[in-house]
Amino acid sequence: MNKFVDVLIIGSGVSGLYCALNLRKDLNILVVCKDKISCSNTYLAQGGISVARGTSDIPLYIEDTLKAGKYKNDLEAVKVLISESIENINTLIEMGLKFDREEDETLNFTKEGAHSINRIVHTKDNTGESTGNILIEKVKQRENIDVYEDTYFVDIIEKDSECIGAILLKEDEQINVYAKAVVLATGGIGGLFNNSTNQRILTGDGIAVAIKHNITLKDMNYIQIHPTAFYEEGNNKRRFLISESLRGEGGILTNIRGERFINELLPRDVVSEAVYEQIKETETPYVNLDIRFLGRDYIISRFSTIYEECLKRGTDITKEYIKVSPAQHFFMGGIKVDLNSKTSMENLYAVGEASCTGIHGANRLASNSLLEGLVFSRRTANLINSIVDNLEIKVSSVDKLNKYIEDIVVENKKLAMNVIKEMGGKLDDELLSYR
Repeated sequence: MNKFVDVLIIGSGVSGLYCALNLRKDLNILVVCKDKISCSNTYLAQGGISVARGTSDIPLYIEDTLKAGKYKNDLEAVKVLISESIENINTLIEMGLKFDREEDETLNFTKEGAHSINRIVHTKDNTGESTGNILIEKVKQRENIDVYEDTYFVDIIEKDSECIGAILLKEDEQINVYAKAVVLATGGIGGLFNNSTNQRILTGDGIAVAIKHNITLKDMNYIQIHPTAFYEEGNNKRRFLISESLRGEGGILTNIRGERFINELLPRDVVSEAVYEQIKETETPYVNLDIRFLGRDYIISRFSTIYEECLKRGTDITKEYIKVSPAQHFFMGGIKVDLNSKTSMENLYAVGEASCTGIHGANRLASNSLLEGLVFSRRTANLINSIVDNLEIKVSSVDKLNKYIEDIVVENKKLAMNVIKEMGGKLDDELLSYR
């Protein structure tokens, strides 16, 4: 089966949906989801979205981002991210996203690790879910946007070194989609790790396809480990994230002897390393995070999702320590893109965690991920809007696939994992183990 659209977007996280919504309404757009439209890392984001506190904060925000990234960042990309942060947050507000506010109706800004000031907007501790819901609602209202759920992205279609579409599998049927522009919003690599806070479906599909087609990659060794994932003995599923915002509100990390061992608001890589050292030294597979002193009412109001999820797991965080240990959390590397998210292949773009804009450097500053998805997917849409009338849909002969979906999934996972292991150097065996 062949299908023809103006723009094909593969992925339904913040970057994919926001890109679709910023494309012209006269364009025929298809959004493809590997699972349901809400099954993305966007929905799991708890802490919030970073935003410059006015023009005077931009230099400090830039410095915070560079420092967290060990000055391995692309400075121009960082400047774009931060200078365009305010307008994109305002767009979400105009869409109807209700960020938490003070009594005087000004935005309530919180602070997380490596930020010099409070500059993170949020909706309690479920900012990603709130953002995702607004974007999904808006997408469903747009007559020019179709959504394919439960559809597997197999490969792009290349002709004369140009991307002209993609091969999909839906209900065991092959669909060849031809498009003027293809946007990869396929997410990260967490599903390749035994210990990860990511959705299990995120297995580096976009990266695997990029490798097959010799599309340029960048910073494949920059893999972020989050220091505080909820510890459950014998858990082999997605680890539940304990947001950095708890530490931003004063949460304290202690070892099993009750000793505080780290400044909790240092960059994530520093805190993760310190937690690992305590785990090895005490021969206990976790450390404790304490927020009990914040008070029951405040905890339940501010961190309702975390409170409820921990309670399901047998921990009342208003009365007990939260057992935590590190887990893979974010991939700073990916498909190399320019400031408009163009890849090294013509008519192919990458946004969100599948891409490498260079803004994160070697370690992502807290709450910069949703912002990156907003800023650069909007820039992608703006570029496509300006050039799409000069593009035409091209067609190529594509043979029918002879493999079942599961075979293709395993092949792509192994390909992505092998490259990540080769370029990423040594990582904790348990954390990295392929499933």
